[in-house]
Amino acid sequence: MTHPIRYARLGYAALQVTNLAASTRFYAEVMGLKIERADAATTWLRCSDKPYDLVLETGAIPGLSRVGFELESRAELTRAFDHIARVGLFPAWTGETSFRFSNPETGLELDYYADPPLAALPYEPALTQIVRLGHVVLNVANYADAHRFWVDQLGFEVSDHVPGKIAFLRCWPNPLHHSFALLTGERDGLNHFNFMVTDIDDIGRAMNRMKQADVPIVFGPGRHLPSGSIFLYMLDPDGMSTEYSFGMEEFPEVGARPPRALEPKPEVLDTWGSIADPRFGQTGAIVSSHV
Repeated sequence: MTHPIRYARLGYAALQVTNLAASTRFYAEVMGLKIERADAATTWLRCSDKPYDLVLETGAIPGLSRVGFELESRAELTRAFDHIARVGLFPAWTGETSFRFSNPETGLELDYYADPPLAALPYEPALTQIVRLGHVVLNVANYADAHRFWVDQLGFEVSDHVPGKIAFLRCWPNPLHHSFALLTGERDGLNHFNFMVTDIDDIGRAMNRMKQADVPIVFGPGRHLPSGSIFLYMLDPDGMSTEYSFGMEEFPEVGARPPRALEPKPEVLDTWGSIADPRFGQTGAIVSSHV
């Protein structure tokens, strides 16, 4: 596969939430992210030494408004802009080191940038030892269109897939098994987003903390077959699904194993045999960003 873009990492996810104060408390006081700054309409939180990893924007409909990806360099950013313009996606510069464009099928806005500054102070984990925003997963009504956009046009690499139904995508040459994934669904929307933690004990402690805080646990704990990650999913105040996970297969830039075609069976999502609550992955539209 030819890779038109070299990615450094999944940078951030921006969510629209209906009650900014309640969602801010949840992600800071229950999930353990750090509030970097806030105003009447937006809260920026982080789980790394970058300025932010999660953005909460107040709005009428809960959902995903934007996803940011950091590229390897400013030169790579310019090359990516030219490529995205050539394939007809109409990118627009938003600063010297960032541009945005949208997925034409779903309207999801993407923010590509390079050389972001570090936060003023190092990130110190609280409650749970989060190391990064791990991945974002979408429900997609048209799997073929979504696969064409993310893989053929944006150059994401398929790590594993259930043919025609699910694709686990890494933002090559970032080594993580997936930073993005696509699941066939009845309508386009957010399935879930993930925070990676440092130890399996983080999963167990989080499970008990969620129970004590009356936060609905909707899947797990369990182990995903494709990436090998141990997981726990819960619902935020709007009912959007978020996840802690520990452990993930990593791929070398050169000589990586080929993607596996997996069977469409429950064991793909959990080799331990847990069954997801019907609310899992059901809430979260793709909404227009206003930032």
